[in-house]
Amino acid sequence: MCSSWFDHIKGWYTHKDDYNILFMTYEEMKRDLRSAVIKICNFVDIKLNDDAIDTVVEKSSFKSMSQDPLANYKFISKDVLDFEKGDFLRKGTVGDWKNRMTVAQSEKFDRVYKEKMKDLPIKFFWDINDGEPSLLE
Repeated sequence: MCSSWFDHIKGWYTHKDDYNILFMTYEEMKRDLRSAVIKICNFVDIKLNDDAIDTVVEKSSFKSMSQDPLANYKFISKDVLDFEKGDFLRKGTVGDWKNRMTVAQSEKFDRVYKEKMKDLPIKFFWDINDGEPSLLE
């Protein structure tokens, strides 16, 4: 059921010109959720007034989503999703991988990332303060 994250990204990026695909990262949304909502609205050609955008931003916040059973998947049977191993929505932070991966794991990921993604003009930013707000260069 699960496959390579690299294959997932490459598969979608390969078809970026074939379909209407919006590329957006979690880091972009955490950096500026309001701008991300506006970007999505523009992509799907929906015009919202400021109050509606504010509502979407509030409902899209980690705090709001972590309390919503439809967003946090609490409605799913424990036979399907084992919540004893952790919640579906963990912390809502950027960069927590630093607390979960060893230095060796991080270095291995960097090597694999460099090899697997070398043919794509994509640069991910793993810290909210790094780089430009866009995934694509």
